[in-house]
Amino acid sequence: MTSEAASDLSVLARAKVNLALQVTGRRADGYHLLDSLVVFASIADRISVAPAEALSLRVAGPFGAALAGAPDADNLVLRAARSLAGAAGIASGASIVLEKNLPVASGIGGGSADAAATLLALQRLWRVRPDPAALAGIALGLGADVPVCLDGRPCRMRGIGEILDPLPTLPQGWIVLANAGIPVATPAVFRARKAGFSPQLCLPAHFADFRALADWLRLHSVNDLEAAAVAICPPIAGVLAGLAAGPGCLLARMSGSGGTCFALHDDAASAAASAQRLSAQGWWARSGRLGGDPA
Repeated sequence: MTSEAASDLSVLARAKVNLALQVTGRRADGYHLLDSLVVFASIADRISVAPAEALSLRVAGPFGAALAGAPDADNLVLRAARSLAGAAGIASGASIVLEKNLPVASGIGGGSADAAATLLALQRLWRVRPDPAALAGIALGLGADVPVCLDGRPCRMRGIGEILDPLPTLPQGWIVLANAGIPVATPAVFRARKAGFSPQLCLPAHFADFRALADWLRLHSVNDLEAAAVAICPPIAGVLAGLAAGPGCLLARMSGSGGTCFALHDDAASAAASAQRLSAQGWWARSGRLGGDPA
C-alpha cells in the first residue's frame, strides 16, 4: 500500500440503479448469474469520517432509524472499515457518520454504496492506497454489489456482480426514484421467481440521446425480478403505475430486487414534477440526474 494526502473526508454513496437486470443462469453454489446495465443517480447517502482512537458509527438522516439496533457485525459500513483497517495494518480508529437518505432494503444498493463510500473515505483519512486487486477483493467480500458501487461509473455488471465492463458514455438524463416504504428482501424475491433464464444483453455501440436509451431498454431488456417482487409486495405495481403516468416519462421500471422503481425523463422539470406529485401521495420520491452532484 502507498500513502496519499488526506483530502475530502465526506463521500457520496450514490443510489445504484439497474436500468436492466436479466437473470442468465445459476451457479452450482446457488448464486444467480446476472447481466445488468448499472448507472448511478445523483440521489445519495453520505459518509463522513474523522480521526478517532476507536472505530465508531453514528447514523443520521431520514432513514437512520431503520438501521438503529442492528448488530454491529451486520453493518456493512463497520465491516468495510474493519476489513480495510485489517488489510492496511491500521491500528487507529475513525469516527464515521452515515447520513441515510435512501430507503433501506430497496433495490438501489444503499448498503453496498455506503460500504463503498466508507472504503473511499477511510483511504483518504488513513492515507493509504490499497493494491487495486486487494481492494477489489475486500469489496467483493462485503457483498456482490459493493465492487460496482466502488467503481461508481456506468457499467455492465455480470456474473454475481464481480465482472464489470465499462460502458461507452451514456447520454445524460434525469431520473425519478420512488418507493412505497415497504422493505423487500432480496433472497425472498429470488425464491419467488418462477421464470426461466434470459439471454445476455446485446448492447449497441452507443445511444444517440437519452430517449434512444429509454427506447432500447423498453424494447430489448427487462428486469427479471420485477414480477416476483410485485407478487411479494403488491404496492410496487402502484408505484410503477404512478411513475409511468407522469408527463414526460420515457420508461418506468423496478430497480434491482425492489421495491424502489424508477422513471426516466429527458428533462429536469418533468422529473421534478413527477417526484413532487408522488411525494404528495405519501410515497418516498426524489428526482435527480444520472451522474453529477445531488441537487
